[in-house]
Amino acid sequence: MGLDNVAVHWPRTGRFYDPVAPAEFVDFGEIVDLPRISAPTAALAELIAKTGTIRATAYTELVDLLLGLEGVLYATDAAAEDEDPVIDPDGCSWIASGIERFVAAHRATGEAVTFESVSIVLRSLLGDGRLAEQQLRWLESRLDALRDESGAPPQWNFTCAELGVLAAFYRRCAERGFAVYADV
Repeated sequence: MGLDNVAVHWPRTGRFYDPVAPAEFVDFGEIVDLPRISAPTAALAELIAKTGTIRATAYTELVDLLLGLEGVLYATDAAAEDEDPVIDPDGCSWIASGIERFVAAHRATGEAVTFESVSIVLRSLLGDGRLAEQQLRWLESRLDALRDESGAPPQWNFTCAELGVLAAFYRRCAERGFAVYADV
């Protein structure tokens, strides 16, 4: 069992959130037909087009690292406040912006997004900030925490295009006033 992020109407009416009709995402299906699109990117776009849902489990560690919080796609803060694991439209915009900025910065490093390339890009981005030394120490501790007992890093194997589709899902939700329900 994994984590699904499901587009839902905001705000809730009654006891439950109503899922958004997949027709709101049907244009994501056009991505599948693009030349040289990777299989994972095509699969993600097709799932969004058919269901208005993302299988978010594979992206949780990366998104948490990029945004500097824990449980972002699980909507853990919302669950504590509202008793519902929901990312509101503003939260969707914040997630989309963070992923979009990362993808833009990563393109200079290449299309393949791995633990090593993420580390390089984030070090570069944080090294130019006002509190660079403090932020780099924080980054190193986060990177170390992602390694397993033997010191091996996570085996992330994404592409910039795939993460672009991921960001586009959250951007669409934000722009159309949808929320995202974290369904575990």
